[in-house]
Amino acid sequence: MKISTKGRYGLTLIISLAKRYGEGAVSLKTIAEENDLSDLYLEQLVGPLRNAGLIRSIRGAKGGYQLMKAPSEITAGDVIRLLEGPITLVEALEDEPPAQQQLWIKIRDAVKDVLDSTTLEDLMNHRADEVIDGYMYYI
Repeated sequence: MKISTKGRYGLTLIISLAKRYGEGAVSLKTIAEENDLSDLYLEQLVGPLRNAGLIRSIRGAKGGYQLMKAPSEITAGDVIRLLEGPITLVEALEDEPPAQQQLWIKIRDAVKDVLDSTTLEDLMNHRADEVIDGYMYYI
């Protein structure tokens, strides 16, 4: 499983909105500049996020985007699945030998657990010097 720029940038976008939750709308241009991303690329990501009810757009001079739910109610898994699709490590898992099937399932479930237990609130409050449970994750 490899998370593409679509998933990574989408998560960056929605974390930026989470940091401003309750403060009104913010433009994609502002988010793009703050995170050194392309605002044109971000525009491609807001459609699925809006259609899923995670964000909404507001028109006008003070328009932009904002979260529809509290940051504590949205997980990294919600965003990654929406933009990347299902979390799978191996295609045609049923064709694998049983021992290998079990390994791939355990790894998939561990990734799902991390994504589904990490909220936007967790991500927006993360400090750079903080180590999570003493583990370093390589996926």
